[in-house]
Amino acid sequence: MATVATVAPAATRERGSVTAEFATALPAVLLCLGLCVGAVQAAGQQARLLDHAAAAARLIARGDPAPEPPSGAARAVVSEDELVCVILSAPSGTAGLGALGVTVSARSCVLDDVEPG
Repeated sequence: MATVATVAPAATRERGSVTAEFATALPAVLLCLGLCVGAVQAAGQQARLLDHAAAAARLIARGDPAPEPPSGAARAVVSEDELVCVILSAPSGTAGLGALGVTVSARSCVLDDVEPG
């Protein structure tokens, strides 16, 4: 009598492979998602810095005192030719990007309205 070898179906041999592939891909997907969220937050922070720099530059050019920069931000006022420029920079407020040393900055320049004399 001949013996018949039984071969396991393909579905049985590959059992658990989807779980292993998912466990391998999940950290990469989460890392990409975290970086994307961090980039959006950094862009929002840069927009806030730019808005503050523009308002501060207008006030300084008129000769008025400018408000304090946002917390954690450093402000520099530079005069170039007939322009008053305000430069703001701050470490990224995003936990992941801030830990990497990413700095967000904004610069705004306006025509100097203060008459010399």
